Amino acid sequence: MPDVHLVDGTFELFRAFYAPRSSKQGPDGREIGATRQLVRSLIGLLKTSEVSHLAVAFDHVIESFRNDMFDGYKTGAGIDPRLRAQFDLAEEAVAALGIVVWPMVAFEADDALATAAATYGALDQVGRVVICSPDKDLAQCVGGKVIQLDRMRRKTYDALAVRDKFGVAPASIPDYLALVGDSADGIPGLPRWGAKGASTVLARYEHIQHIPDTADSWDVKVRGATTLAGILSDRRELAMLYRELATLRRDVPLTEALDDLQWRGADREAFGAMAEHVFGSPRIIDQVPAWR
Repeated sequence: MPDVHLVDGTFELFRAFYAPRSSKQGPDGREIGATRQLVRSLIGLLKTSEVSHLAVAFDHVIESFRNDMFDGYKTGAGIDPRLRAQFDLAEEAVAALGIVVWPMVAFEADDALATAAATYGALDQVGRVVICSPDKDLAQCVGGKVIQLDRMRRKTYDALAVRDKFGVAPASIPDYLALVGDSADGIPGLPRWGAKGASTVLARYEHIQHIPDTADSWDVKVRGATTLAGILSDRRELAMLYRELATLRRDVPLTEALDDLQWRGADREAFGAMAEHVFGSPRIIDQVPAWR
């Protein structure tokens, strides 16, 4: 049975852009370094024997439906223009490699990955679903056939590993992020709620709505419990909003069947043209393991 690999293209593009010596100009003078590094990274993934079915999700724009829910949610403000200018280019390059691309506008790339993980993970003919991203948001998708892979550290996470890392089960990750916050997404969390307190309480109660209002009703010991309980009681509605923001959607309208995700090689004409006219590096063609 094939594994399905799901790649967080936005994370990979950002990581490539901020890597040392990543800057590179193409023949026409535009910045292409992050895109070229992304392509090389995906080629490396395609060369591994266990990779046969895959897709890459991108934030085509940074904003999503969550910005309508909360003014403080992350936006595209402050993104380096040299990186922003490569968003479309990266999607074009990955498609030329023959890989399914999901460019998200109303949703986020993580929502597409969560939907795909649930969809393909439910198929009997799939071995595992491997989410290629270290993003803590995506830990909520882990379980059953679904694992998370941190390609940089070469570390995989199943449900037990997620619990070891965060102190809570995958299902409680949105609650955990709601309480402690997630600066990358603009979720501030609740005052005084740190990782230790949140994991201890959620390991017992699982979700925010199940946590009693008063510390006297808690049957777990947490330092500063009275203060934490009071803060949560006063701001429970806000905490539930943060939880909703951190909860990935699993209803993104993806249309690809499993067979559509099978990699059958790069598009020789499209990728060849990009190698010459965009990357200015025809030698990258020699690294592609198969063509269609």
